[in-house]
Amino acid sequence: MSARHSSGFKRLFVGLLSLVLSGMVTMSPHSTLADTVDAGNRVVPSSTGELKLSFAPIVKRVAPAVVNVYASRKVVQQQRGLSPFFNDPFFRRFFGERGQSFGQPRERVESSLGSGVMISAEGTVITNYHVIEDADEVRVALNDRREFDAEIILKDERTDLAVLKIKGEGPFAYVPFADSDSLDVGDIVLAIGNPFGVGQTVTQGIVSALARTRVGVSDYQFFIQTDAAINPGNSGGALVDMSGHLVGINTAIFSRSGGSNGIGFAIPAHMAQFVAAAAGQGGTVQRPWLGARVQLVSAEIANALGLERPQGVLIANVYDGSPAQKAGLRVSDLVIAIDGKDVQDPDSFGYRFATKQLGEASHFTILRGGKQLSLDVALVPAPETVPRDARVLKDRSPFQGATVMNLSPAVADELRLEGNPSGVVVASVQAGSTADRVGLAAGDIIRTINKLEITATKQLEKVSRSRPQVWRLEIERDGKISSIALRG
Repeated sequence: MSARHSSGFKRLFVGLLSLVLSGMVTMSPHSTLADTVDAGNRVVPSSTGELKLSFAPIVKRVAPAVVNVYASRKVVQQQRGLSPFFNDPFFRRFFGERGQSFGQPRERVESSLGSGVMISAEGTVITNYHVIEDADEVRVALNDRREFDAEIILKDERTDLAVLKIKGEGPFAYVPFADSDSLDVGDIVLAIGNPFGVGQTVTQGIVSALARTRVGVSDYQFFIQTDAAINPGNSGGALVDMSGHLVGINTAIFSRSGGSNGIGFAIPAHMAQFVAAAAGQGGTVQRPWLGARVQLVSAEIANALGLERPQGVLIANVYDGSPAQKAGLRVSDLVIAIDGKDVQDPDSFGYRFATKQLGEASHFTILRGGKQLSLDVALVPAPETVPRDARVLKDRSPFQGATVMNLSPAVADELRLEGNPSGVVVASVQAGSTADRVGLAAGDIIRTINKLEITATKQLEKVSRSRPQVWRLEIERDGKISSIALRG
């Protein structure tokens, strides 16, 4: 095809696309571009109005609800390379304030910039968790240049979402949620945010793929992929459809250069709506607990099960007393749908189940022995079967600086531990502490100390006060037990 014919075809395609979007040219579900052209329909704008067709009406409606989010936090920085004598009170008496400024910790402010979307007339804003992580203060700037302080209502690292509340009088412009499950590959979308801090920017593209996994920015790998340009600073901004409804929250890009390469990812609106609802119900995200472990169905497993293709997830383990067991789920059951929505892999299973509101039950469609069955699984939170009894260990021991808890399904879920473990787990470790230097990390389960089985935090605290010549520890991490010997 010559360059002239190629250019002419492109103009023909763009003109036809504009007319289809405006409703001036209609296409049947089974028609093609060729069918439309051959039918003699107009494909060239015939009026000034048609020439001016654009996305401007959508942008004018949505842009006032997309905000800039400024987050700041205070960081204490130790000055180095100066005389240690300035830390001595005796020397500070002689050098005064000038001496105190040398070698002393200095406080500085770190700032970050992102985007957000207002989802209610009262000024509720949804953004990314990583935009406001560890922030002491948050300000929100509207596109009309008004600025407001904002309160952090909810932060959820697992979904990389956060909910803010503007401290100002409304009503504010907001964007209604769309049904992100109704999106199709090829749908036109607009991304609105503040890339690189240059100011509010709109980019246009299509939905490139759905249910993308392996993005690595949250626990729930189920993203909308788009070629609409998304750059640093767009995080937390809006991805909207041609009705001006919110279909996703822009959250990540795939880039080696730091700029957009035409591969951007957005958290589906369904997940954002779930987190926003939690913010309005106490500010804590509570997810349903299945009490079972699932695994990917490989081609080999599909062949062994007599399936035409890999689909669904296989139940690999069912825990005693769990909703899965009470519903009748068994090991080797194949879950192919949740509430009528297809399940293709563990990521889509986790997304479908985790976004269910607590309450009645979820409808599972399964295959068992070649027969299709339906089971109702109760939507309840993970229970705290034993009190967590959280304790910060302060005595001189390998555990000094660690916060430990008694394990239960609730604690295991919070720390993202697989299975249904019991015992005592490290919940967090203070930076620079003995526990940190030893190498302990959140999620480590302390099994034995000098051959003594550890079953409760109270017991561990007592043992940590002992003074053995050698500490012999057995620590479970990611299902594997390691033995460690440390001098007392």
